[in-house]
Amino acid sequence: MIKEDFAIGISFLHNRDAAIKIIVALCFAMQIAVISSIKVACASLVVSFILLGMARLSPIIVAKRLLFINLFTFFLWLTLPFTYQGSDTLRVAGFDISIQGIYLAALISIKTNASIIAFISLLSTSSPAAIGRGLENLKVPRKLCYILLFSYRYIFVIHKEYLTLYRAAKMRCFQTGTNMHTYRTFAYLFGMTLVRSHNRAERIQQAMVLRGFDGYLRSLNTTKRTKIDFLFLGVFLCVITILIFLQLYVK
Repeated sequence: MIKEDFAIGISFLHNRDAAIKIIVALCFAMQIAVISSIKVACASLVVSFILLGMARLSPIIVAKRLLFINLFTFFLWLTLPFTYQGSDTLRVAGFDISIQGIYLAALISIKTNASIIAFISLLSTSSPAAIGRGLENLKVPRKLCYILLFSYRYIFVIHKEYLTLYRAAKMRCFQTGTNMHTYRTFAYLFGMTLVRSHNRAERIQQAMVLRGFDGYLRSLNTTKRTKIDFLFLGVFLCVITILIFLQLYVK
């Protein structure tokens, strides 16, 4: 199972309704997507760090997750300054470095980190079940919400089925290589994994029907939105609006 390191806590964001946090995360992400000013991007990054402080998450674990994301932005720094066409260039060690390319790489890096930190702070502080309920409360089609919940619940079961088949192949002295036998064996493994997953899905569906499943999952969590949730939503919508206006006037 995936460890939900951030889903359990007593911070301000942990106590907020998942639907409210989904709205804030989506609005904030859309605002970041249209930013073209590096100053406004830095302001958005500051807001993301404020959310991170409100979530009281472990800085070390967050830094590890950001490290994987910034591995992709690192390649932008290796390519954009040397390939982006611009009027201003620097000559360093025989290479022409575009000032506009550096600016674009910095802008993408800041926007990426701002988005990821905001999503970690807002969505990781709710369990997948709470996010599914939040999406349902936002009138997302119920079937899509259930697909999300069941996918999270049973993706590990499917992976366990695959590992069982793979161990069985290894016990029969299977060795991977670049040959037709290896390709054929992995094709059989994936095929049998799909077959076993289908059989498991039928058994799960029969078990649910036996227990009276009528197409609706009833949650044991009866928490309701409070005035603080709506106040949190209003404040951050105002912050997002201010950032949008800054984008219009700050270059």
